[in-house]
Amino acid sequence: MQSIGDIINNLNPEIAKKHNLEQIYQQVLADESIQQFLNQHKDQITSEMIKKSWSNLYEYYSAQHKQDPVTAGYRPELFLNHHAIDLRYVPDESKIEQNLRANTKKHLHLINLPQTLHDVRLSQADATSERSSALTAIGKFLAAYPQNPHQKGLYLSGSFGVGKTYLLAGLANQVAAMGKQVVFLHVPTFIAGLSSHFEDNSLQKEIDRVSQADVLLLDDIGAETLSQWSRDDVLGVILQARMDNVLPTFFSSNFAMADLEEHFKETKNAIDPIKAKRLMERVRTLAKEVVVAGPNRRH
Repeated sequence: MQSIGDIINNLNPEIAKKHNLEQIYQQVLADESIQQFLNQHKDQITSEMIKKSWSNLYEYYSAQHKQDPVTAGYRPELFLNHHAIDLRYVPDESKIEQNLRANTKKHLHLINLPQTLHDVRLSQADATSERSSALTAIGKFLAAYPQNPHQKGLYLSGSFGVGKTYLLAGLANQVAAMGKQVVFLHVPTFIAGLSSHFEDNSLQKEIDRVSQADVLLLDDIGAETLSQWSRDDVLGVILQARMDNVLPTFFSSNFAMADLEEHFKETKNAIDPIKAKRLMERVRTLAKEVVVAGPNRRH
């Protein structure tokens, strides 16, 4: 490969003189990153290729030395394209992170939960001894999920404020980042708001969206006020569909599994232990209980 000086000498001297381009050529070809690229490919690059690719080299040099709002978040990169030096723009780390967050947010649907849960990351969770069992179980699920999307979920039980919702949010965001459709809903508010779907006949659509999500997370189950209809025809239908299709389902509750059945027995107008037992069988089939302990972090 010719030296920079030889390449400059081979360029049209009249044009260089007229437009004062020789200094620009010198600056561009002497750029450290361009020099590194030319030396890296010195056995493949000829002076003719450099002359043919001059506009790309100049654009690369310019992009390195000035901010362009059009290419914000991207960095220029030189590469060999047959017998020419070509230019492409690749996302930098901040852009990659921005795209990942946008993709995660797109695939995680929060229903009656704070939008701030979109920002929760498991890597930020305090790995205390009281949380170790839950974090280990979540880690195992996530590691196996890409190859096995039909796993049993988890039932996180524990007192108020120990971080059950936070851990589930971290899990939800990580699955959503894989491009899977995730629904995370607050059960008491969801149940209380079902009547709003009667007005526009959207109830079945909402039940289908929850039932068919790749991963479903039900927060604070057991705190809702149930009617026979909401227990049997909504919650029961959703859990049955997920059980039939072996779709991962996660729960958080202040009740231990053994106590949740008692809650399901009593609705507004009746007590029905058989229906409660049937619903609990679905919960047990879908999820394994893990206790989360620790202080109330809300205080």
